[in-house]
Amino acid sequence: MGSSVPGKADVLRQLHQGPRILVLPNAWDVASARIFEEAGFPAIATTSAGVANSLGYPDVERIPRDEMLWVVKRIAQAVSVPVTADVEAGYGDPVGTARAVLDAGAVGMNLEDSSLDGSLADLAAQVRLIEQVRGASDIVINARTDVFLFAVGNETTRFDRAVERLNAYRKAGADSLFAPGVRDVETIGRLVKAVNGPLNILATVGVPDMAELERLGVRRVSVGSGPMRAAMGLTQRIAKELREHGTFAAMTDGAMPYKEANELFTK
Repeated sequence: MGSSVPGKADVLRQLHQGPRILVLPNAWDVASARIFEEAGFPAIATTSAGVANSLGYPDVERIPRDEMLWVVKRIAQAVSVPVTADVEAGYGDPVGTARAVLDAGAVGMNLEDSSLDGSLADLAAQVRLIEQVRGASDIVINARTDVFLFAVGNETTRFDRAVERLNAYRKAGADSLFAPGVRDVETIGRLVKAVNGPLNILATVGVPDMAELERLGVRRVSVGSGPMRAAMGLTQRIAKELREHGTFAAMTDGAMPYKEANELFTK
């Protein structure tokens, strides 16, 4: 069985058990990971979209696995807290990818159940994949269903379908259960009660704040590619101001000082 960095997998698992909600920021490079660590987060996730975009690829398994894991490794080497990697649907080899994630120094992985065209994997087949990953390693598995994210099927059956999948993934060995695309308080509260493991919600527009999610019983919140896209939005505003007005306030206002930036990597 593959082994994880000593102790860090246990720490990450324990963080899912409360009493406080686990807020996981998603890094896309070493700089963002170090900023999140310095802010005091007890664990860090990566973002597949953020890493892919930063290396010139669109999201959804267009980036070669080795390039994705090279970034995961650099992040895991640069921080002292546990790292969990967004490795999408496993790049055609979830078991091999799980082992490679551990070799890179991370201790957790996301494993999603949708494909390039947004269709869902066969439930029985996805359960077998999770069982195989669990049998091959002690990696922390965050099993994701994209029923809500891609609005799969009839809206009246979507909730039950998501619960069926998430509970099947939990039984197969998943440590936490991820349902991106859910935004409203009522549905989130129902999910918390219906699934048999720690629920992970994606923070995005329309999602309640952390205090409310914690009150509802959500155990894990991640931010996905949000911070990376916010950084891209700032860069876009800098570019527009420079090009159209010849000024650069968007660049200088709130910028991290040069000395402070360098100190992130010299401690």
